Amino acid sequence: MVWATILKSGDWGKMAQWIEGFRNQMNVEGANPTTMLGMASAVQTVCGQAYGAKQYSAMGIICQRAIILHLAAAILLTFVYWFSGPILILMGQSESIADQGQIFARGLILQLYAFAISCPMQRFLQAQNIVNPLAMMSVGVFLVHVLLTWLVVYVLEYALLGAALTLGFSWWLLVIMNGLYILFSPNCKETWTGFSWKAFGGIWPYFKLTLASAVMLCLEIWYNQRLVLISGLITNPTISLDSISICMNYLNWDMQFMLGLSTAASVRVSNELGAGHPRVAKFSVFVVNGTSILISIVFSAIVLIFKVGLSMLFTSDSEVIEAVSELTPLLAISVFLNGVQPILSGVAIGSGWQAVVAYVNLAAYYIIGLPIGCVLGFKSSLGVAGIWWGMIIGVLLQTLTLIILTAKTNWNAEVAKAAHRLRTSTNDENPELINSA
Repeated sequence: MVWATILKSGDWGKMAQWIEGFRNQMNVEGANPTTMLGMASAVQTVCGQAYGAKQYSAMGIICQRAIILHLAAAILLTFVYWFSGPILILMGQSESIADQGQIFARGLILQLYAFAISCPMQRFLQAQNIVNPLAMMSVGVFLVHVLLTWLVVYVLEYALLGAALTLGFSWWLLVIMNGLYILFSPNCKETWTGFSWKAFGGIWPYFKLTLASAVMLCLEIWYNQRLVLISGLITNPTISLDSISICMNYLNWDMQFMLGLSTAASVRVSNELGAGHPRVAKFSVFVVNGTSILISIVFSAIVLIFKVGLSMLFTSDSEVIEAVSELTPLLAISVFLNGVQPILSGVAIGSGWQAVVAYVNLAAYYIIGLPIGCVLGFKSSLGVAGIWWGMIIGVLLQTLTLIILTAKTNWNAEVAKAAHRLRTSTNDENPELINSA
């Protein structure tokens, strides 16, 4: 996060530790926008297919329906944020961290509601292949956010609460910019026809797809975060946490890059299924996977070649540098798997397979991968490397399952499912979304 980086560069190290500790704990428990980020993938599925089928007027209603559900989720999460102090104490945090975490969490509530509106709008625009305007708006808000955070935290010295409120302000600024673009851009004149009561129709069927989408993504994101938390329980946790944090930082950067390709795969597949082009949808899967694998090979090579230099960007401690060097082969493997797994997840989102993939994630990550990692980490001499091997095994099993699922897909049948989903979702008398996954 931008403000955490800024704080760490000055005399606010303890504040940054409070922020990062709170963020890691709340992320794992699901009380953060990760839930809504997962929910938003349902918008990618249905809006993408609707755009491909040229059912443009349905897209605005689907976006509004998603915003309604996201706001409902934000209301529920508000209680978690408001009472985060007692929750953090129950999770084993000290009272000082819990008190500061509660201040920060309550300041984030404004950001929570902005995120609930922004996520569906961004997916609505991405489904129409409107990417460059989104990127320019995000860059503009990012620059404003950096300047405002420096002003509030360093100059005005509003500390934690100021950092949280600044984050909320930046997200609301992004919401306003996205909203104005949707309302006034000629690119959206056919897909946004105004607010409609039809958005409240078919909430329950759409909610099922939304719930499956949230579970699918949350299980995936929490799995990586468990690695960091569990690493703090092994012998010599300081070195372990430092080394694993550096490696996870690079893995997260790689993941952000691959998530862009995942979104592209999701949009392209959903568009082609909606348009009734099964062969083009299948070809798109091969193209984007081939591209991402080549990129991942390059990234993996960089990790292996510059393993010492990459660690020295974060620390000068020789023990930590050595520990990071020992973990870089595992990091390279994870980076390579990132070239396949997120892309296949994007294909699943574009096709509407979220419910199936949620079960796959649960089995591969938590029933197989996590227990193996704990056994290797605590019952062998591997330590943190053993925990990471467990994560790799889980990701590998999930990836192989998705490869088999994708290879066996009848794309003609998927076109029929997409047509049925759109037909039922745009029926005025029965405006529901059928989850065919």
